[in-house]
Amino acid sequence: MVLLRSGAAVVPMKQPGRSPAFTHTRADIALRGVYEISKILVRPGRLENTLANVLTLLSSFLDMHHGIVALLDEQGDPHTVVGIGWREEQAHEYFGRLPERAVGQIVTTKMPVVIDNIAKSPLFAGWEPEPRHPDDERVSFIGVPIKDRDRVIGTLTIEQIWHEDSTYHAVDEDVRFLAMVANLVGQTVRLIEVVGRDRERLMAQQRWLEKELSDQSGGESDNNARGIVGQSEALKAVLQKIRIVARSHSTVLLRGESGTGKELFARATHDFSPRAKKAFVKLNCGALPESVLESELFGHEKGSFTGAHSQRKGRFELADGGTLFLDEIGDISPAFQVKLLRVLQEGEFERVGGMKTIKVDVRLVCATNRNLEEAVAKGEFRADLYYRINVVSIRLPALRDRKEDVPLLAREFLRRFDDEHHTEHSLTPSAYAVLDTCYFPGNVRELENCIRRTATLSHASGITDDDFACRHDECLSATLWKGAISSPFKIVNPPQREWKPPSSVAVPAEPAPAEDVPCIKSDSCEHAKTDNLKIGYDQLIAALEATGWVQAKAARLLKLTPRQIGYALRKHDIEIKKF
Repeated sequence: MVLLRSGAAVVPMKQPGRSPAFTHTRADIALRGVYEISKILVRPGRLENTLANVLTLLSSFLDMHHGIVALLDEQGDPHTVVGIGWREEQAHEYFGRLPERAVGQIVTTKMPVVIDNIAKSPLFAGWEPEPRHPDDERVSFIGVPIKDRDRVIGTLTIEQIWHEDSTYHAVDEDVRFLAMVANLVGQTVRLIEVVGRDRERLMAQQRWLEKELSDQSGGESDNNARGIVGQSEALKAVLQKIRIVARSHSTVLLRGESGTGKELFARATHDFSPRAKKAFVKLNCGALPESVLESELFGHEKGSFTGAHSQRKGRFELADGGTLFLDEIGDISPAFQVKLLRVLQEGEFERVGGMKTIKVDVRLVCATNRNLEEAVAKGEFRADLYYRINVVSIRLPALRDRKEDVPLLAREFLRRFDDEHHTEHSLTPSAYAVLDTCYFPGNVRELENCIRRTATLSHASGITDDDFACRHDECLSATLWKGAISSPFKIVNPPQREWKPPSSVAVPAEPAPAEDVPCIKSDSCEHAKTDNLKIGYDQLIAALEATGWVQAKAARLLKLTPRQIGYALRKHDIEIKKF
């Protein structure tokens, strides 16, 4: 049943237990639909998922069988196609559902396209929707352009099925409703593109400002690095090593506990180097999934994947001529380690979705708090990548190893707090006494948090021992780091040049004289002698590690001939590591 009031259709809204007299106009439904869809568009999330949710909600307001949103690149080709129920693993399938001729007409004319029966339209000749509609069903089509000002950036299309019991079809009102939704989608897409461009601009501005600050400071001084506070001998030793290493182009691996300030030392490596006037680019590898990490490091071409609305340079390109700092490099997946290894070896890569090989000149500084040696032994980290990044290894001292720097750091953090909050605080002798007794397993980061928390909650300008949370059994760090004092972080030292047989290596006794057994081949005799020695896998590994994986030395340690140890290595499938 269709009711008309002042030219507007009135649609009965059936509810359980109520008569069909309760009605809403199509204008009311459209207004409600636009309101609900606008709430979806403003939520944060992936664009494809947002558009799929819009289509799902749209189907509850319109008598539609299916809907598609297609976003176009500057050449007018679709780079993102989303339908109801969109999923990442099936993204390519939605391109096949797109009626290209009908979409082409919408883009060309910049006007809506309405087709009463797609079976009789030349725009749908040879187009087979999935799933197929029964032959006896009449399917109509409505498509509207998605615009950014006067430029068509996409299309919104729906399919409607006419049944015998269909009571309402108001094409003009459906077109107006879809046009309003398309306008909201266009504004959302434009906003995302603007945010993306602003991000690139801000990153470029940040690099420029960092360069200006570096030029003005002239490296701060010969004795200090930007942001690094302290006068301890442990800190001076690290900075001295960094100054020496910075003059070369060698890859640097910064190792140490969490909170020791790896980024600051990476920055110091850059500032002391001949690349100081070039870009310093940083990336936390542990915070990103593999797919995002690849795009962040190598960049991507426009249209290389859904959401790639424009070409984007990766961190390697941005750091060309300068320094790239990769934090938490020990957390990257084995699959991505292969891709990273090629860049480090060849100095070249391709953007995601691109064919052009790009060469860069980048000084790499890496950081990790993982035990990479353990990870290599377990197969979690590639040995070839380990040797590539571990050219110069620098261990950063824990705060407990530079206790004399704690007062200096505390005053610096308090000064920064006061500058931010326009306050004035000072540390009393009793406050310094508290800091002197703290173990600080979270290192400099924990000290900074402690100072900021204490300054925030202090009752007076002078901070005393009573202002600290630990004095009231409220220090959460004490609970978090419970047991850490007994097992501080340790880095496995490389094998020494002078080696001695470790106690774990059981040196076999002199073998008993072999019985006179006729041997056809000398190798078979050596194999038989080796088998009699019962050399186990663990013994071989321990001997090799003790001798720096020199096969001849390991043979002498185990009192074997070179041929015997060669047979033993093949027997246990052990591959000699090459340093």
